[in-house]
Amino acid sequence: MAEKFVVKAERKDVGGKNVSRRLRAEGKVPVVVYGGGTESVAAVADLKELAAILRTDAGVNTVFSLDIAGDVNDVIFQDRQIDPIRGRLIHADLRRFAKGEKIEMTVPIHLTGEPEALKEEGNVLSQAMREIRVLCEPAKTPEFIDLDVSHLEAGHALHVSDLKVGEGVEIVEAPETVVASIVMVKEAPLEPQVAVEGAEPAVEGAEGETPAGDGEGEGGE
Repeated sequence: MAEKFVVKAERKDVGGKNVSRRLRAEGKVPVVVYGGGTESVAAVADLKELAAILRTDAGVNTVFSLDIAGDVNDVIFQDRQIDPIRGRLIHADLRRFAKGEKIEMTVPIHLTGEPEALKEEGNVLSQAMREIRVLCEPAKTPEFIDLDVSHLEAGHALHVSDLKVGEGVEIVEAPETVVASIVMVKEAPLEPQVAVEGAEPAVEGAEGETPAGDGEGEGGE
């Protein structure tokens, strides 16, 4: 599991352009937290902390803890507004999760190991699926799923059913879907150049021809 982010925020009713402009000048971002079976909450959080989450590999799919005056909840970005000129986060809607609630997340698949079959000329390892959907509680969301391909043979494939996940994590994909395989790539043979019967090769400076630029141009005297 990746390191869990904890963002501290303070409850505050945010309204009006002047208030939002002042908060942004202070390095703060207005956020609205909703979901989880309780009422929505308006708050402000530190821009640097939220921006650090958005820069991670998971980005907006990162589940993190939001601490509002000691009330800590797991949340995820539901929507966000970015300044089109400065490229800066100026507002965010955060979805709160109820205890035990499961969510659908997209998790990367990492291939591990080196198949012996790759030592044979023309064999290539093909990864047909690079990420997969899983259903689990936010705290149990894996950072990635490893798939060992070291024993994969040429002409064979590994499927979703071969993926191993932790307890409480359910894969939301068809088991027979191919994840990785070893295929043989053959180079297409070069087509021979066929000479056209009766054709004669062009010869530079052939008799009777005047090289360009040696004669008088049009309209010359």
